[in-house]
Amino acid sequence: MSDSDAWQPPPGSWASSAARRRNMQAIKARDTKPERLVRQLLHARGLRYRVAARPLAELRRTADIVFRPTHVAVFIDGCYWHGCPEHYVSPRTNVGYWSEKVARNIARDRDTDRRLTDAGWLVLRFWEHEPSGVCADKIAAAVLSRRRANGGN
Repeated sequence: MSDSDAWQPPPGSWASSAARRRNMQAIKARDTKPERLVRQLLHARGLRYRVAARPLAELRRTADIVFRPTHVAVFIDGCYWHGCPEHYVSPRTNVGYWSEKVARNIARDRDTDRRLTDAGWLVLRFWEHEPSGVCADKIAAAVLSRRRANGGN
């Protein structure tokens, strides 16, 4: 293989290799296993919700689970992508890019929390490693509490 035949990342790409590019493209943005488990538990309790929906139409950000009538937005954050204090491990390759990416994600998460809270929403965030049953218990309690406060909506 000559130098001209070697794989080259597309201009402006974050991929350090063809294998890395394939791996990163395969990562799901929604319907992850932790999300599905929590949704299954919530559904079994009779709670209905929107999946991967925008809580605020004017905000180009989606929550994993949205309860519109009670204004509850749920995010189940991946440990790597959102910088979990327990499980985040710095990347070994392309460190500058990935560390900055995670820092931007964290800043965007805090901005999203602030904007939703300012608009009257309750924001619930969970890490992907938290037990699904515990997450579902907290979500159900919050939704039911806000329903009672709103007169049963």
